[in-house]
Amino acid sequence: MDIKVRDIVKSFDGGAAALSGVTLDVASGELMALLGPSGSGKTTLLRVIAGLEMPGSGSVHFGDVDASHLSVQERRVGFVFQHYALFRHMTVLDNIAYGLSVRPRRLRPTKAEINRRCRELLDLVQLGGLEARYPAQLSGGQRQRVALARALAVEPRVLLLDEPFGALDAKVRKELRAWLRDIHDRTGHTTLFVTHDQDEALELADRVAVLDKGRIEQVGTPSDVFDRPATRFVYKFIGESSTLPVEVLDGVLRLGAYNLGLEVKDLAPGPADLVVRPQSVKIIDQGVDALPAEVVRLRRSGGGRRAEVRLAETPNLLELDIPADVRVTRGDRLYLRVTGGSVFPKV
Repeated sequence: MDIKVRDIVKSFDGGAAALSGVTLDVASGELMALLGPSGSGKTTLLRVIAGLEMPGSGSVHFGDVDASHLSVQERRVGFVFQHYALFRHMTVLDNIAYGLSVRPRRLRPTKAEINRRCRELLDLVQLGGLEARYPAQLSGGQRQRVALARALAVEPRVLLLDEPFGALDAKVRKELRAWLRDIHDRTGHTTLFVTHDQDEALELADRVAVLDKGRIEQVGTPSDVFDRPATRFVYKFIGESSTLPVEVLDGVLRLGAYNLGLEVKDLAPGPADLVVRPQSVKIIDQGVDALPAEVVRLRRSGGGRRAEVRLAETPNLLELDIPADVRVTRGDRLYLRVTGGSVFPKV
């Protein structure tokens, strides 16, 4: 079931727009992440798609059906919240069965069918044998699996997850990422999930929609948004980066007296900002236009080392990864070359 969101505008209590003309297409069977900082509008967009919030204008289509005025039940969405929202007085099995059990009698499966479907879902989410337990007897990761099974029990047309791993510790989050991807590939549901965790979005999603201040900044594959960011915001928000004040002159970039050797197209001559990822800064031997730099700080970054250096031509600090075979200490002088980055007009 594909989803088409068209020109959605949503405001709360007459304040600034939480969503400002958002348009988005989600392909049938796709796993898409809505990624952005707090207040960017990602959860509001998810709730509008679910029917939990009504927009001021715009439309939501499920396939060829305009769902804009359908209720949550009529839209047949499965919704998973950050804090599980399980019924504490119900067993695991009863929690999963709840959405089926409260259907109108004419639409409600038999008790035997409900029991069969719920036990199949317990096996799917790897919780077989725990059906008689209560939520308080489960770990956080197990509770979230129950919440997903409950959402799947009603056979939703689309699956919506709002920060599904936000309440879990880092190790459990990482384990559940791989598990959710596997569940998605096996069930084939069209799935949207909200996250502010860029690693989560880039690891899990087929495509990522990056939001800021109620607008979509970019939609693309994880490689698109990381390697080819469309805007300054996307570049700064996803991954790590440094900004250098540069000048566009005769189609190339200069940093003070140094030619960076990077060509620039479609940007007028004059001041600009070069946004650079640490992976695009290399240590080289001293030579023509090699950038002299002093190491001001060293720290661990994952399994490697990261240096912050000060260039002679600017007070801005530049970050780079240090190869394992290079010995560097604070105060050392290095020579660098910038091999890539994105150039934006001076703000």
